Formats: sequence, C-alpha cells, structure tokens
Amino acid sequence: MAHYVLSDIHGEGSRFWKMLDIIGFSADDALFVLGDVIDRGPEGAQLLRWMAEQPNVQLILGNHEAMLLACPFIFDLIRGEPQGELGEEKTALFLNWMENGGGPTMEALAECDPETVSFIQEYLQEAPLYNAVSVNGRDFLLVHGGLGHFDPHRPLSQYTAHDLLWTRPDLDEAYFETVTTILGHTPTEFYGEAYAGRAIITPTWINIDTGAACGRAPMLLRLDDMEEFYGGVKG
Repeated sequence: MAHYVLSDIHGEGSRFWKMLDIIGFSADDALFVLGDVIDRGPEGAQLLRWMAEQPNVQLILGNHEAMLLACPFIFDLIRGEPQGELGEEKTALFLNWMENGGGPTMEALAECDPETVSFIQEYLQEAPLYNAVSVNGRDFLLVHGGLGHFDPHRPLSQYTAHDLLWTRPDLDEAYFETVTTILGHTPTEFYGEAYAGRAIITPTWINIDTGAACGRAPMLLRLDDMEEFYGGVKG
C-alpha cells in the first residue's frame, strides 16, 4: 500500500487520470487530494463524483470548493428548485466564484441529474479542512493553503477556515518542527521562476501545487518515501 498526495488539479481530468496511470494507482493505495479539484477546467464535477465513490480517496476542502459551498442557491437552482431574487449578498458571492473560474464547474453541474448534484453537494459539505496522517513513522498534516496566524501551541480545531484555505506561507515561514505540513493553493511559480513547476520543500512544509491551473504538469507526492512524480516523469 502506498500513500499519495495531490493538489489543485482544477478540473483538468485528463491530467488527473494520467497521474494515476503513472503511479499505477490501485484499490490498495490511498490518495489524499488537497482541494481545488474544481474551477477553471471543465471536469471538476466529474472528478468530485469519482472521488466520492472511492473509499481510498479523501478530499480535503480547498478554497474553490468553499466558494461553491458559499453559494448553496446554485445547487438549488440546478436542481430546479424555486428561487427568488438573489439579493446583493448572494450576488456578490456568486460573482466572486465566477471571477475565480467557477463558470466551467457550474456548466458541468448543470449537465448532471439532480441526484448527482445533491451527491456532490453533500460530499463537499462533509469534506474536512485538514487531516493528520502517519506513514512509516513520519507525521504529516495535510491542508489546502497553510496555517494562518500559526502558533505551535494553538490546537488545529481553533484555526479558522480562512486560516486553512487562503493562507500563502512565506518561504522562510516555519510550522511544526516534528510534523511535515503538506499544502497547495499557491502555484510554486508564484515564489519565483526557480520554483516553477516543481515542489517547494522547506524544513517544515512542502508545497505541491506545481501549477496545473497555469498549464504546468501536476505532481503527486508519495509519502512512503517522499518520491515525486511529475506529469509523466518520475521526479
């Protein structure tokens, strides 16, 4: 059994399936997906449905899934349930999601039957904001964005959704000394061209968002031996 982590595939289904083929992913393995399955690319809804049906795949919520969940009226609308006027607050939430690439996801959801739409909504509602796992005696914290307002003595349960979903740690920022935090959210090229398309490995955290949404190859990290796999090439 091997344990893999992937992040920020952003609706790029063909790249996702290619990555699973590269590692020979099977029912005996475990895959943790650090959010942002949806938006920008066209196959986010399809990927979510597949993940929800796999007992060995766990989704950790990303900020893009959170933006969709902040618009529950979208699910109601797609299911054909009566809707009144959205009002300013709902309109602002919807426009924020659209401005961040929600259009392809909404189109994909609109093609689903009502049962599938409800299935995906419930799956997202149940997704955790983080997970802690141990592999071969090494402890990992899996989270989408990072640990905003980090304090090593602060219980994880006291971090807000914004702390966990929207944080972009500085390169010199340190987290837990005895736990390796694995995160995504910020394409590594945003830290400079030297990091473009590659994982960033610091003493306490690793960023595995290698920029699938920016046209770069995604990566998988195998926690058992920290081997990196990049879009068709073993790293």
